[in-house]
Amino acid sequence: MPVKHDLYKDLGFTKEQVAECSKADRKLNQLLSDYGQIDNNVLDAESGSAGNVSDEDLKKLKEKRLLIKDKIVQRLTLPE
Repeated sequence: MPVKHDLYKDLGFTKEQVAECSKADRKLNQLLSDYGQIDNNVLDAESGSAGNVSDEDLKKLKEKRLLIKDKIVQRLTLPE
């Protein structure tokens, strides 16, 4: 059974903190949007609603999601 990840808990930031940062950072805002989309793709693949997704393709989706999350962390922790 697919489980949606709590991005904010994983990041160690509240939803409000991330929203405030993304207002002034277009790149962060785009990364958050990309993360939401790829997370939904992973959930669809895990649930089978995306059709027959191979284990290798699912692994690639998860790696892409992790890469985007890492970029989000970098944007949130950049010194001002």
